[in-house]
Amino acid sequence: MPKNRSHSAATKRLRVTGGGKIVHKQSNFRHILEKKTSKRKRRLGRIKQVAAVDTPRARRLLGG
Repeated sequence: MPKNRSHSAATKRLRVTGGGKIVHKQSNFRHILEKKTSKRKRRLGRIKQVAAVDTPRARRLLGG
């Protein structure tokens, strides 16, 4: 029987914390930062938990 594979794109974007939560980096923090306010950039720099409705799909993609 073949091995189960995790989704490559998902493993690059998502991470499982020690408590079992799935987190990701927020979008819109790569470029065009001059026009964004400092407050907005501070918020975008944080990691964010995956939405509850998307968690089962994210877990399946990560191979769990």
